[in-house]
Amino acid sequence: MLELTISAYHQALLEKQMTTEDLVTFYLDRIRRFDNALASIICVNPAAIQLAKDCDLSLQQTGKLSGSLQGVPVLLKDNIETADMPTTAGSLSLQGFSTGRDADLVRRLKAAGAIILAKTNLHEFAIWGETISSIKGQTRNPYDLTRTPGGSSGGTGAALAANFGLAGIGTDTINSIRSPSSANNLVGIRPTVGVVSDEGIVPYSLTQDTAGPMARCVADAAAVLDVIAVKDLPQTSLPAKPRIGLLRSFFGSEPVNLEVNRLMARVIEELGNTGFETVEVGSQIQIDDLVSNVSVHLYDLKAHLNGYLQSVNAPYPSIDAILASGLYHPGIKDNLVLANQLAINSPEYGERLKRRNLLRKQIESIFVENQILALAFPHQQQLVCRVGESQSQRNGALAAITGFPSICLPAGFSAASDSAPIGVPVGFALFGLPGSERLLIALATLYEQQFPKRQPPTEAKWL
Repeated sequence: MLELTISAYHQALLEKQMTTEDLVTFYLDRIRRFDNALASIICVNPAAIQLAKDCDLSLQQTGKLSGSLQGVPVLLKDNIETADMPTTAGSLSLQGFSTGRDADLVRRLKAAGAIILAKTNLHEFAIWGETISSIKGQTRNPYDLTRTPGGSSGGTGAALAANFGLAGIGTDTINSIRSPSSANNLVGIRPTVGVVSDEGIVPYSLTQDTAGPMARCVADAAAVLDVIAVKDLPQTSLPAKPRIGLLRSFFGSEPVNLEVNRLMARVIEELGNTGFETVEVGSQIQIDDLVSNVSVHLYDLKAHLNGYLQSVNAPYPSIDAILASGLYHPGIKDNLVLANQLAINSPEYGERLKRRNLLRKQIESIFVENQILALAFPHQQQLVCRVGESQSQRNGALAAITGFPSICLPAGFSAASDSAPIGVPVGFALFGLPGSERLLIALATLYEQQFPKRQPPTEAKWL
């Protein structure tokens, strides 16, 4: 059952080669055996086995699947509300707390027949990118236990890579779906802001936040997106020779970038061999400038998080209360303190919004001038960082700030080492215009079919 896909699973169900209970039991056993090494799971759904039995009974009685995700065990980032499990955002300040309701996307998953198998660790309150929380501690990368799994959805990323579930959900404010997808040899989709509802998700920045799917292949990620989307996504067809722009300003030029650049050179060659036309895009958009001068996430945090905590009657209803409680990981303190000093009614906030609008127009012009369907670049310019370090040189802010969609795909692995038996995963991004999710999925599918890069990690290192 390792590396199972949704379509293969459903075929096996219909042919009575396995049951939902078989699969759920398999994943729960792997969590029990291996998650001590990874620390990816915060809470397992105590009703998972019974829900699996209910799925099997329904199939036995009707002879058909009741939904597109029937019986699919889903791993859910623990900043997404579930009526039957606590929603902690990884923080001791919310330990055991439940709103008693399901988020919109959870209702949609359940309506399609999915089973919420477990809730996963995250960087506390989704505030940074290495997946450390006061509830669960540091999640480790299953390909190299000395490294982080990226973040903030690193629990979902590590757990999916380790085959603890069939599909997963992350959230993304700057990098947080695509960073752990890159670091864990997965596919992650950040949809256009508004395609997936933010109702029932603990917010960081409502202007930049979105939830999205993570999976081991493009088809599974697309199937989940179809279920959780609140907007119809336009159908599309690819031209005979799809034209892709290479955003060179997002490629690193230092020795630390060599492994990623080596793999990206191969990806570019493979794109050409797949029938893509690639063109160099001369724009000098700088990722550090976008984060420093355009992103509004830290300005939003106080107003949006405080508003949410008060609306759900959380035990600590504000950043001030959380700081006073001491019930949080010390690694997020500086960001909480800084957020407390910033305001959404400040002149600087307004200036950032103006720069964001200019950036959107600039990107749209790049697409028109170069006659391209998507931009391509490494999601991270260097390998995912080691435990105890902070991740730098991530390129996800372009999609996050504009609100435009992006999909992260496996690009391959760095050279093997003692701690990384098959190497460290690297991912690359395809970035598109608003509403182009199906186009990006079609491009990604075409590439994946010709050059599949998914490999499971080595379990022996986890024991």
